[in-house]
Amino acid sequence: MSPRRFHASSVALLALVATGAGAQDRLPSMPGYDRYQQMLPSYQGAVRLGSVLGGFGFGRAAGGRGVVPPSGVTWSADGRFLDYAASGTRYRLDLASKTRSTLAGDAAATPAGPPPFLGRGGGEPMRGCGGAMLPPPERGRQRPVAASPDGKLLAHYRDRNVYVCDAAGANEVAVTTDGSEKTRTKYGTASWVYGEELGQTTAMWWSPSGDRLAYFRFDESQVPDFYITQNETKLQTTLDVEAYPKPGVPNPVVELYVYDVATKQSRKIDVRDGKPFTNDVVGHYVYDVRWAPNGKDLLIHRTNRRQNVLELAACSAATGACRAIIHEEWPTGWLENHPTMRFLADSNRFIWESERTGFKNYYLYDLDGRLLKTLTRNPFEAAGIVRVDERANALWYLARDGDNYLKTQLHRVRLDGTGDRRLTDAAFAHQVDVSPDGRFFVDVAQTHDRAPVSRLVDAASGKAVAELATSDVSQMEQRGIRKAELYSYLAADGKTTLYGEIWFPSNFDPSKQYPVLTAVYGGPESGSNVPTETFSAGNPLTEYGFIVVSLSSRAAPGLGRRALDAIYMKLGQTEIDDMAEGIKALYGRPYVDRNRVGIYGTSYGGYSAVMSILRHPDVFAVASSESPPTDWRNYDTIYTERYMWIPQENAEGYDKGAAMTYVKNLRGRLMLYFGTLDNNVHTNNTMQLVRALQAAGKSFELQAGPDLGHSSLNANRRMEFLVENLIQRPERIRQGYDRATP
Repeated sequence: MSPRRFHASSVALLALVATGAGAQDRLPSMPGYDRYQQMLPSYQGAVRLGSVLGGFGFGRAAGGRGVVPPSGVTWSADGRFLDYAASGTRYRLDLASKTRSTLAGDAAATPAGPPPFLGRGGGEPMRGCGGAMLPPPERGRQRPVAASPDGKLLAHYRDRNVYVCDAAGANEVAVTTDGSEKTRTKYGTASWVYGEELGQTTAMWWSPSGDRLAYFRFDESQVPDFYITQNETKLQTTLDVEAYPKPGVPNPVVELYVYDVATKQSRKIDVRDGKPFTNDVVGHYVYDVRWAPNGKDLLIHRTNRRQNVLELAACSAATGACRAIIHEEWPTGWLENHPTMRFLADSNRFIWESERTGFKNYYLYDLDGRLLKTLTRNPFEAAGIVRVDERANALWYLARDGDNYLKTQLHRVRLDGTGDRRLTDAAFAHQVDVSPDGRFFVDVAQTHDRAPVSRLVDAASGKAVAELATSDVSQMEQRGIRKAELYSYLAADGKTTLYGEIWFPSNFDPSKQYPVLTAVYGGPESGSNVPTETFSAGNPLTEYGFIVVSLSSRAAPGLGRRALDAIYMKLGQTEIDDMAEGIKALYGRPYVDRNRVGIYGTSYGGYSAVMSILRHPDVFAVASSESPPTDWRNYDTIYTERYMWIPQENAEGYDKGAAMTYVKNLRGRLMLYFGTLDNNVHTNNTMQLVRALQAAGKSFELQAGPDLGHSSLNANRRMEFLVENLIQRPERIRQGYDRATP
């Protein structure tokens, strides 16, 4: 996976994929296929969206990780103009007169700042020492080359060791020599789970002046290997061997070193402060390594193995000593591993994101560890820093305090923590871009059923001063495409308000009964396949004859840390029970056929799908479970133990979170899929479930992806399975009982 970071495709997108090559041969003869094919062109281009900022909008794109989407507008450096595009035309707005003109050719405002940050990079080929071309890293791996800031030197990982050479690839020097497969040690790269679960795309870091190089060392000698047979479609197979730690077994031991280019010597950094290496030591995991602006210290995140204690630490490159700057704890759950950190201009003060109150808020610290100011004190979630304006003494940020927590709002607060003010209308969700001088911001406002409108807003008054673009939904209405509906329901605890989202077919008849279909992910803090307040121009899958639903749970982002505590040590219980309540909330609608509810998903979504049909056979009748982790004992330490701790101390949680525990409950129709080359969610997950189902005498369907990795079932084969069992032959799922009968 990682289950957390694998984003299952949205149902609307999968609807389009299902029309591609590789269609299954029975699908065209099934009910609804002709209607779907007839209506699909009507969905394409049915709405002209009035958003000038691009992207999906904050909630759907970021998944709660505090990242503001890149802007689609350009402010002039002199503060006089705003350039933007709407409906295929490029415009310039005079900010003084609020008059608009059309731009021709390449005319555009001179950008007022650097281009938006688009990610951590690492996709293009590169040359290493010796001049050899090196491919980009695969998923879960690190870049093999790091260039010094002045471009004069290269650090190169090769054969478990680190080398430094000049930019031309010559004058190579071995930084390390004892990395070896025999001792299972390696330098300048990371253990696989560090890339997959902690997002470490590099393992070598140059100091700002290029005179020092920091690098990882990993000892995997105590980590069990996992073996995967490769090339099963070829004449001869090969073997892939990976040090893959599963819950409760020894983890790789991480160390950090700094190499001095002048002396050609390395110094070990004391990332654990001299304490014995145990599971409880803060420093069991060391990651997010970067140089402090002073170029003398390394900044690191370090956590204990349980990941409920986190520190930001500064480590001296000269002495190797480390000191904690910030210490965070959350004893009843886990902590976000990558809290937002934003330096101010003096390179000593920084804004820090913390959930210590139970909600994400912002704090101002310095590198001596002094809390200078509490910037926000909100009983709701902060959702990303938009802009820091030191000249105006202001922090601009998004927060989830609309009239429901799905609606992100723009706030401005002084850097002394006073004067916090919401600047946007709580009835909408907002995506924003603030002008460099802070006088204006572009606001794209929308909801699930109100198409986006883009306006220029005066930041002082919060009032719109110019309309930039509006959406045109006339074609959608003429074609009969229906807007989404948002509904609320109570979680399984009977008190937490959650939301569901519904899409109807264009020929919807409330006097008929329809099967319900939901695509699911369901993992902790994942924003995939959950309801949003982003406008939706219908869902083509409904044209097969489904009502399509998106469900939420207490695992979804936006409810705060204490809501997430409800799933701690209980994966596969709380979130599954909550989503079942989301379906039950529809039972009062006469057009909903409670006997025909289908669910599908991949990765954690595959797990959610199979757990739903097994834990709630009275609710879910059909499930397509694709690449699922069926027992958390089979997955990796970093992800699993964050939420479940170790099996030795949470045996009940692991047992209740295993799909095999519930195989006797299977009543409906189940499809399982796995890729034979999946090095993330290993195939033993599916094989263990298959064996348990067979032993219980249960019927199910099984599809494999030969020599495919972590992947999904062919979309058309999935639709065959869903249409056949929910629409064409619904009697197959009844098996002698009726869900309408208690």
